[in-house]
Amino acid sequence: MPPEIEPDDAEPGDLPDVPRPRRQTRLIGHRAAERAFAGAIGEGRLHHAWLIGGPRGIGKATLAYRVARRLLAVRPSGEGLEVDPADPGARKVAALSHPNLLVLRRHRPAGAKAMPTRIGVEAARAALDLFGTTAGNDGWRVCIVDSAEDLNANSANALLKMIEEPPERALFLIVSHAPGRLLPTIRSRCRMLPLRPLPEAAVAEAIAGLPAPFRQPEPERLARALALSEGSVARALAMLDPKTLEVVGEVESLLARPDRRRALKLAERLSGRDAEALFETALDTAFRFVSAEIDRRRDEPPARLAALAEVCEKSGRAAREAAIYNLDRRPVVLSLFGDLAEALQGA
Repeated sequence: MPPEIEPDDAEPGDLPDVPRPRRQTRLIGHRAAERAFAGAIGEGRLHHAWLIGGPRGIGKATLAYRVARRLLAVRPSGEGLEVDPADPGARKVAALSHPNLLVLRRHRPAGAKAMPTRIGVEAARAALDLFGTTAGNDGWRVCIVDSAEDLNANSANALLKMIEEPPERALFLIVSHAPGRLLPTIRSRCRMLPLRPLPEAAVAEAIAGLPAPFRQPEPERLARALALSEGSVARALAMLDPKTLEVVGEVESLLARPDRRRALKLAERLSGRDAEALFETALDTAFRFVSAEIDRRRDEPPARLAALAEVCEKSGRAAREAAIYNLDRRPVVLSLFGDLAEALQGA
């Protein structure tokens, strides 16, 4: 199926010419996770709530939609999670038009100027009304949350109420990039299914299988993207973008040789409304540097390296607060470089 991303249908993580997870017809890797779902479905012991955790871009949402297609297909194959993409139920899942499927997600609705920063409680309650009705044909009702980090406190509590007392034949598939930060009460009611980063060869296989109009990159660009992917297809695809690579290079340069003027310029660039993805790339690059630095100095006393870890925790917290309250990102960027320079000097 071709990627159909309209200007008034924007979601976080959209990439040019790349199908969204709900339109992906295959999943690379994660065979054990697929078997876990397929076995539970086949044996009639499917737990009502699953927490699918792991880094961004490794296939968590793709897996969730595969499960939804399997349960909502008109003619399921009965083997694994494979479903004919032409199946009427599968086509409705891809179009988000199936009456027994709801997806809690951030997206920019028609006419809106900006992407909402959170999934509000009103949207959550309205969507979850589906679970107060009877599923058509006595079938399953499936809710996909993509992702749990986008819920605010009230919408998270609304979800919690549903998974505490789920109706019959209801399934909640909760995608999370950081399960440890979710409400303990949500985690305790879910079956945990952690997914791990993909091997580099699997990332390359996923990119090679993307349909037109996606254009396959030159070998040199692909090799660079794979080296920076950290097992994430989405990250590898982002690294094919020259603007993203430019930000990675600038962050690496500033970490090697701090420069207040250049840091100010980068902070200004990352503060724009449409620079959310680049901002996350900058943070990821800095955190990867810190991780490598701590590993390089692993034989030193832990107390000398604690400051580096504390900078990452502080910057991550500040970034989350900036997203939640729609705050200026410039202080986050400047504090990150300033604190890292101080911590490195102390270490």
